[in-house]
Amino acid sequence: MKTRIAAELDPAGWLGSTAKAAVGAARNPVGVASAVENLATRLAKVPTDTARVALSGKNVEGAPELQGDRRFSDKAWRENPVYFSLVQSYFAARAFALDLVDASGADKITAAKARQFTELFWDAAAPTNTPVTNPKVLARAFETGGKSLVRGAGYAVSDLLKRKGRPLRVDNDAFTLGENMAATPGQVVFRNELIELIQYAPQTDEVHAVPMLASPPWINKYYIMDLGPGRSFLEWAVQHGRTVFVISYRNPDASMKSVTFDDYVELGIDAAVDAVQEITGAPTVDLVGLCLGGALASIAAALFAGRGDTRIGSLTLINTLLDYTDPGEMANMTDPDTLDKVEVLMVKKGYLPGADMATTFDLMRANDLIFGYWVSRWMLGEAPPAFDLLVWNEDSTRMPAAMHTKYLRDLYGANLLAQEKFEICGRPISLRDFTGDVYIVGAETDHIVPWESSYKGARLFGKDARYVLSNGGHIAGIVNPPGKKSWSKAVGAPEGEQAGALPATGAEWDGKATRRDRSWWEDWAKWGSARAGALQAPPSMGSETHPPLVAAPGTYVRS
Repeated sequence: MKTRIAAELDPAGWLGSTAKAAVGAARNPVGVASAVENLATRLAKVPTDTARVALSGKNVEGAPELQGDRRFSDKAWRENPVYFSLVQSYFAARAFALDLVDASGADKITAAKARQFTELFWDAAAPTNTPVTNPKVLARAFETGGKSLVRGAGYAVSDLLKRKGRPLRVDNDAFTLGENMAATPGQVVFRNELIELIQYAPQTDEVHAVPMLASPPWINKYYIMDLGPGRSFLEWAVQHGRTVFVISYRNPDASMKSVTFDDYVELGIDAAVDAVQEITGAPTVDLVGLCLGGALASIAAALFAGRGDTRIGSLTLINTLLDYTDPGEMANMTDPDTLDKVEVLMVKKGYLPGADMATTFDLMRANDLIFGYWVSRWMLGEAPPAFDLLVWNEDSTRMPAAMHTKYLRDLYGANLLAQEKFEICGRPISLRDFTGDVYIVGAETDHIVPWESSYKGARLFGKDARYVLSNGGHIAGIVNPPGKKSWSKAVGAPEGEQAGALPATGAEWDGKATRRDRSWWEDWAKWGSARAGALQAPPSMGSETHPPLVAAPGTYVRS
């Protein structure tokens, strides 16, 4: 009972870790004294610096944390002595709390969780998060005669009653699946108890002989790969002469609690490849995987190759973790204690609720995904924006207990895949067994799959991969249409042979790579076209064995 309550109240173990860090700090008087000295030094500067602001009316160099923090972009934080004093004191106190965590001497995971919780606490306590200490909120209230505060209070009450206190972040009514999201024309041509397989209609007179199967993450709805016209990677592939299929997973419920990782390979990738080949008549299929879907695609490709099965041609992986030595911020969410708690939650319901996972990811970027909306919606009274990425992010999915437990324990927990000890469908998996061409994309600011860690995965295959670094983070890494802000780095030309042996580290590779002002989509299109066979007439939509069932985006995506 105590374990279940602890799992429900604090699944990440933040409170326990912070308590341990506090005890550790109390046992380190030297470290505490240093933290107190730093606090006193910073606070001693506040009165004199504030006086300089009041007398000169000019910017005075203050807390280093203030630089680049969008919450404090209003000039009042630098030019108004009251607000200047407030923000300097705030950052001094925040730094003091973090210094105490550093003085705790706690182990790496405990210290990281304590630091995460401390940062979350102080982010929530920021002066920007209350109307009376946010100059932008007060200015807007003055401009509107108080109507912005009244409107914001109404939004807050509505969110409290309808959304359990989570601020509404996006105008969901602005987007409709099949119209301006997941809108690339196509048909569901295969369905089983786990997946629907969507085939997209051709948009070119000729297509390459080798079809492409997209493997999205099961942790989200597939349409992040088909977000909307002009922002859809799958649409881009179709428009560049590829016959494209994508897997759309059923949203698990309690009846699927015993669905395993093996099932996701056999009923997912394996069944989809069979259907694609039957419809197109192609001897090989190119796999394109995103995030967890990339890990699944890699495992399936290696499994097939180990069996002597040559159905997979090339493999493309986008923001995918294969070597879990350094999983970035996710390390704090996948330690043994946290995994124990996650299992308790999943056993109770048979699945991990999508809302629980979404909340965890929101808390990892709380300023952008939570507190920013306290201000914009509840205090400024602003209507939620129409933003397709946030609509997709709100459309969360569940994870079946048995499958998700194996994934977290064996990959995040024990890193078995990189050690060639991961077993699936009765076989140990070695990524070296797959000797087809591999294209791997990492994103510069990805906090879910740090690009240096995705680079390590590129060195696990039987053939040297082409590694490409893209601008953006975990999501902008896939939603990366050509534009002024898009760039990518790589070694060599995409149309040629693989660039040769990859350097031992991402830093060494980075030193050899060339940056170009183009999206990785453009680089990939050239790379993939050079390996996708001759041009020919498009295949039929579906076949006699696999006739079209319903128009894309299908039925599973709506569950």
